[in-house]
Amino acid sequence: MVQKNIKLRKDEEYITLGVLLKIAGIIDTGGQAKYFLSENVVLVNDEEDNRRGRKLYHGDRVQVQGQLFLID
Repeated sequence: MVQKNIKLRKDEEYITLGVLLKIAGIIDTGGQAKYFLSENVVLVNDEEDNRRGRKLYHGDRVQVQGQLFLID
């Protein structure tokens, strides 16, 4: 499994799952997030989640399409 770190900006407390998918290049636009999440399994901290607005904080782990993202 490929592991990547996603760094929060100094002024950011969290990012959303939809934004993570876009930053990671898994989707091209934010509008694709809802459809992608309804068709694919995404694990947040080892629990399935399909909410594009799910807030991801420092230390959260997201697994999607054989990739692991650590929120840093």
